[in-house]
Amino acid sequence: MQDSVPFSRQELLISVIARLLTGCRIVATGASSPIPGAGALLARAQSGGRLRVNVLGSVRNDFLCDGGVELFDLAAQGRLDAFFLGGGQIDGAANINLVGAGGTYPQTDVRWPGSFGSAYLYYLVPRVILFREEHTRRVMVPKVDFISAAGPRNDGTYRPGGPIGLLTNLCWFSFDRSRLRFRLESVHPGHTVEEVRDHTGFDFDCPETVPMTLPPDTDTLALLRTRIARELAETYPRFVAQVFPEAQVPETLSAAD
Repeated sequence: MQDSVPFSRQELLISVIARLLTGCRIVATGASSPIPGAGALLARAQSGGRLRVNVLGSVRNDFLCDGGVELFDLAAQGRLDAFFLGGGQIDGAANINLVGAGGTYPQTDVRWPGSFGSAYLYYLVPRVILFREEHTRRVMVPKVDFISAAGPRNDGTYRPGGPIGLLTNLCWFSFDRSRLRFRLESVHPGHTVEEVRDHTGFDFDCPETVPMTLPPDTDTLALLRTRIARELAETYPRFVAQVFPEAQVPETLSAAD
């Protein structure tokens, strides 16, 4: 069977991201984001090069001349079609927290790197994919302790951007902009709806029957394990060495940090 080749959790997530980017013209990924970066590179390869991809921290896959400034300009001009955001906490209204948790701000018990431009991009980029591998109740909370970037509100505020959904190591949620709620769309192979419920701190909509997330086919896996692995190694050599150990990566790249 075509889909009988074993695949890793990372390969599944990368293939899901590539499908979510179908139809995009320009996509950017942030720092320390090897799975979104690989998903964007895979989508570019599958599009025949029609998709432009900017991987922050890359030399070969960074077409911006002025880093974050130009990225924000692209978003403001309506030219950036997709971006990825995560958080130490994410709640059921799609608010994300990148600042800290516990205690009273600014004296939080746990401190994270900070918001940077997340709030700005969240309002402007039309296809924001929330991505967090860890799917636990400490991350998927009823209400975030601090709002770094606010989810959509039906308050009349002009907002061309926002989340299309949330991808985790367990499942894919879409986000319903009219109901301001997540909806469980698929559960990854090896996991169950009950497991998703047990590990999610917020309420979400759930159809009577939830399909399994479509796994990567053999052609996608072959592309991932060769061309995409080589392209990604320039920015994320350790990730490639871990996830794609058989990839033929030039020694100068594999030794990079």
